[in-house]
Amino acid sequence: MAEVLIGKATDYFAKIGVAALIINNGDLSLGDTIHFVGHTTDFEQKVASMQTEHQAVDFAKSGDGIGIKVKDRVRHGDKVYKITA
Repeated sequence: MAEVLIGKATDYFAKIGVAALIINNGDLSLGDTIHFVGHTTDFEQKVASMQTEHQAVDFAKSGDGIGIKVKDRVRHGDKVYKITA
């Protein structure tokens, strides 16, 4: 499966398990599978929920800042890849 770099993690909120991302390339939709890669980060997960400014959204495009619920810790600067078939 191919991976396309779509953005990076800018923050992580441990209490609620949410990662803040900036999308720099392409787009992201609910149901997409993403891969977080960093110095100590390496996991994949499906996008189950996504928010912009506390509003639920189904789609994010290049230039958008979003928050998504994640199953593991991410760190500032971790790369975010979208897995394509």
